Amino acid sequence: MELSSLARHINQDRTIRLVATARLRDSVLLKLVAPDELDALSEIEGATSARLLAQERGAERLDRRELVFGIPQATFINAAFSYWRPRDQNRFNGPGRGAWYAAIELETCLAEVSFHMERELANVGDFRATVEYAELYASFVGDFVDICGLKPTPEYLDPDPEKGYPPGNRFADSVRAAGHCGIVYPSVRRKGGTSVVALVPYAVQSVAQGRVVRAKWTGNPGPQWKVLSANA
Repeated sequence: MELSSLARHINQDRTIRLVATARLRDSVLLKLVAPDELDALSEIEGATSARLLAQERGAERLDRRELVFGIPQATFINAAFSYWRPRDQNRFNGPGRGAWYAAIELETCLAEVSFHMERELANVGDFRATVEYAELYASFVGDFVDICGLKPTPEYLDPDPEKGYPPGNRFADSVRAAGHCGIVYPSVRRKGGTSVVALVPYAVQSVAQGRVVRAKWTGNPGPQWKVLSANA
């Protein structure tokens, strides 16, 4: 099926992305330096921060000119495209280029985050962990490819990462090459949920921080979730 037949202009007023709160805090190094040493700290962070490096010189598959500057919460937007799993793929991005994944419903975000965290916990063989996440609200604007309701289910929506992620990356590359901003797709981790991925930074707008929620694993898959605050 031609991508053009699946594309539609969207103006989604609010989507939800969950980000570990540790990524939202000031650098822990701030407590270790005097005020007159902050410039040196910025230089150190600039040499190690993927986001700052991408903003300065781009990345393997990301041109720095694609990033956003001078708008509220540009840091969060640029970070989503500057960080990726160095040796593994996500469903619609891989090493060298990130993406902004979100969902329409909080419950869908919880299911997606749980799945990925539990993959990591399974790797270390210990399902005991507590992680706090902040909601990041964002509007999505632009031409997106909507694959909700496609029959048969495309291979890039296979729940097995080994089967679904490689074709998903190829599909995302074709979507971006055709000039579209991202993909609207049915959540693979929560039946009936709707997920959205922005493949270009400028499609993510009006970012604001929402509530803080805590996920606690006590030895088995399936975390306990608790809302900690109305907003962070």
